[in-house]
Amino acid sequence: MRDEQTQTQRPQWGSRLGFILAAAGSAVGLGNIWKFPYITGENGGGAFVAVYLVSIAVVGLPIMLAETLLGRMGQSSTVGTYAKLSSPRSGWVLAGWLGVLAAFMMLSFYSVVAGWTLHYVWLALSGGLTAVDAEHLPAVFNALRSDGPVNIAWHVAFMALTMIIVLGGIQRGLERAARVLMPALLGMLAGLLLYCTGLDGFGPAFDFVFGFHAEALTRDGVLEALGHSFFTLSLGMGAMLTYGSYMRQRDDFITTSIAITLLDTGVALMACLVLFPITFSYGMEPSAGPGLVFQNIPVALSTLPGASSLTVIFFLLLTFAALTSAISLLEVVCAYFIDERGWTRRQATLVLGGAITLFGVPSALSMSAAPFMADEHGLVGRNWFDSLDYLVSNWMLPLGGLLTALFMAWRVGDEARRVAFDRGTSLGGAGQVYLAWLQLLRFLVPITIALVMLHAVGAL
Repeated sequence: MRDEQTQTQRPQWGSRLGFILAAAGSAVGLGNIWKFPYITGENGGGAFVAVYLVSIAVVGLPIMLAETLLGRMGQSSTVGTYAKLSSPRSGWVLAGWLGVLAAFMMLSFYSVVAGWTLHYVWLALSGGLTAVDAEHLPAVFNALRSDGPVNIAWHVAFMALTMIIVLGGIQRGLERAARVLMPALLGMLAGLLLYCTGLDGFGPAFDFVFGFHAEALTRDGVLEALGHSFFTLSLGMGAMLTYGSYMRQRDDFITTSIAITLLDTGVALMACLVLFPITFSYGMEPSAGPGLVFQNIPVALSTLPGASSLTVIFFLLLTFAALTSAISLLEVVCAYFIDERGWTRRQATLVLGGAITLFGVPSALSMSAAPFMADEHGLVGRNWFDSLDYLVSNWMLPLGGLLTALFMAWRVGDEARRVAFDRGTSLGGAGQVYLAWLQLLRFLVPITIALVMLHAVGAL
């Protein structure tokens, strides 16, 4: 009876489509449109993409199913879910805390990069990009990164946008924003892709992304593809668990998780087919690294017909992608204090959003000339921004994914897990799917994540 009362009192998604768009928005972020293309370029294209797609199927999707199902079963925050499905005194509760902490830390530096996209939207709208010679456009990005006050201003502005949406709650905030932002994001990306099919570089770009160039793939590339397969799906930080907790028990989590994974992967591949045709058409290097989006692309767009409009659309696309992910990160943190501490949504959003904003200031200053931001003040010779990125991406997220897999596969009771898995599903052959999923979670997923973590510390 208590579970039924909790189910009815807890906020829920207004529709299945609303949940898919919100969860896909959490997964689709700068990792898809900014990071995936540049790591694809650094690792030689096609063979790396092939390993990534296999990794999504055998690592990313199983963890996605586990996180979403845990959320639907627990109907609470990350901490509350682990406590409910084990015990309040269980050491597994630390896995829930890890998700809250990872989301808090990740948003603090993620919002700095998102602030760069806001700055570029403003530059594009004001003509600040088209008015600059192509050869000087890379210097615009370098000047932005080293300007501490400007970085702080855009970081604060982006966090304010994120907080406004989360203040609205599940249906009127997160779901409503996703229903606007995700279709807009997909529409802009599809429009840019259609435009890029007419560029001379589209053929070489298509071959680069989908041609199997095995000679370009290294062991490091394989491990990076494995690691990115759960980073790109917002796994290991409690986002999918938290979003899953707002599902009804009868909602079909299997087909929904598959739809989210396909949408996320499709956006990453589309982003490659937008960025690389532009890159190849103008003789640029696909292995330009993190500067691919903020340095190469503005240079190339400045030479195309309709440069002003194209540039505005492209950086709005990046901003929308960043915003849909940021609101899920803030929601993870807020959900704990709302569910476990009895805070109001307004109190949680303003206090925790403000705390994350303050915690992000050192990241905003990390590339400036401030002496206290020098590399030696971070971890192992990194500045504050790079230290947080390294800690979250290489340790906290993989560890979160590993604990999710182990908890679902070995700690949750067989009967409870099977009943929850079958509830509401419309997928044929669910029994075979369940057995395959469970074996992946028990054996292949933990081994794979362990390899990724060993690689991160240079032990492999």
